[in-house]
Amino acid sequence: MSVASPLEATDHRTALIRRAFRLEYITLAWMTVEAVVAIGSGVAAGSLALTAFGIDSLIELVSAAVLVWRLNVELRHGQAFAEAAERTASRIGGALLFALAAYVVASAGWKLWMRQGAEFSLPGLIITVLAVPVMYFLSRRKLQVADALGSRAMRADAVESITCSWLALVVVAALLVQLVTDAWWVDPLASLGIVWFLIREGREAWQGQECCGHSK
Repeated sequence: MSVASPLEATDHRTALIRRAFRLEYITLAWMTVEAVVAIGSGVAAGSLALTAFGIDSLIELVSAAVLVWRLNVELRHGQAFAEAAERTASRIGGALLFALAAYVVASAGWKLWMRQGAEFSLPGLIITVLAVPVMYFLSRRKLQVADALGSRAMRADAVESITCSWLALVVVAALLVQLVTDAWWVDPLASLGIVWFLIREGREAWQGQECCGHSK
């Protein structure tokens, strides 16, 4: 069996990094659309679940932007320097997700106490339905590249994409139940259902664990 030369190994890693760039650029474009539509429709409908989903999309947008920066760092300064940068990036993403989870719990508790519901949102339903296959596709491709690069930051970003698809499913289910029943309690309860995913996602990002990407 032939052994790849250092030059060939470097070229292979550079090709993987460029592939990672393409995936992150697609993520940036989609997350921008997803965040704008979800937050806009969530605010218009008074839906905490949709708004939280949109804010999570914003955090993932920041995560993708930071990862693009990390890949640029590796290309310019080498892998060791980039690994130090990605640990900081993962912790920032984790802290933001914990903050979002706390916001959702407080807001959902208030809405349940005040018996405040939300209106059905067709744009919200469309964007969340589309998010499921889009984020699943991106997560699988990111996991492949993350394993090849040995990048914890990209693996965390891939896990965030997986979580986003599950969050989307929760919101889709909530919107459909709301459409059928018109019950005021659907939105705050669905929001509390989102919290578990946010905490899990935040913990994985904070600890930099190689987790659950292959289990879904």
